[in-house]
Amino acid sequence: MSTAETTVWITGATSGIGAALAETVPYPGAHVINIARRPHPTLESVRADLSEPADWDAVAEHLATELGNFNGRRAVFVNNAFVQDPVGLIGEVDPVAYRRHVLANAAAPLILGEAFLRNAPTDVEVGLVMISSAAARVPFAGRAGYGAGKAAMEQWVRTVRAELAQRPGNRWVVAIRPGAVDTPSLRADASVDVSINPLAPSIRQALADGIVDSPELAARRIWDVVPPGPETPAVVLLGEMIAPPGR
Repeated sequence: MSTAETTVWITGATSGIGAALAETVPYPGAHVINIARRPHPTLESVRADLSEPADWDAVAEHLATELGNFNGRRAVFVNNAFVQDPVGLIGEVDPVAYRRHVLANAAAPLILGEAFLRNAPTDVEVGLVMISSAAARVPFAGRAGYGAGKAAMEQWVRTVRAELAQRPGNRWVVAIRPGAVDTPSLRADASVDVSINPLAPSIRQALADGIVDSPELAARRIWDVVPPGPETPAVVLLGEMIAPPGR
């Protein structure tokens, strides 16, 4: 059990935006916990494959234990992890991989978010950050499952925020679209054949021109908008999407 004033859980803190979020946590002395398939070299880690429902239960059990014995003043959960593969047109990808993709991207964030809020103490600051994407509103070919998951996540945040407004307490939820960030996943998107992902040439050009954010900059911008104020929208847009040619 940690004695830190703040505990922050981050899914996927081993690379990309997640790793940068862990490195730039703005709360002095915070206890940061990584939830991912791979352990973090320096952080406490909870091993979990978010495409496996059994692992959701393991994470929920961990949260129940940690939050049941919580002695700090602030608990924050950041849902950042996602499963990228398979990238491809519907009906043309491996069905088993697609099922895992949907479970990780559409179901896991909502299940873990609920587990965190259910187990969090009522007498401390409790915050839930959902990392979203422009894919929630823009149809990116080859990424139907990913986009649907982000859209579901954002609607969940809107609804939960309305529910929290009916209850007293220092609890907040927010979804954040960080925009285009130079991560391994964005570079993987850039390498996809244009027949599947028409956005790939624009991503390659943006990377070559250096007009995408670094993970560190994106992470600091994310932390700058939490906790959300009374005028902060449920879904915060921090960057613009990279548009396909001709749009």
